[in-house]
Amino acid sequence: MAKNTLATVFLLLVTTTLVHAEPEMADTMRSNGKIYVVVAVLATIFAGIFAYLVMLDRKISKIEKNK
Repeated sequence: MAKNTLATVFLLLVTTTLVHAEPEMADTMRSNGKIYVVVAVLATIFAGIFAYLVMLDRKISKIEKNK
């Protein structure tokens, strides 16, 4: 059930993003080189979230083994 909900939310977000995308803004940001800054910031945020989840999973697994 959780996987279906997560997939539905993801598809809604992607669809909304594609419908409301403004290519002119992306072209302007790309021509100014700012798009790479945006991509770098997003990649850093997602990498941090992923690292945090891996660390949290290891801690939880360790606690489960001790009990």
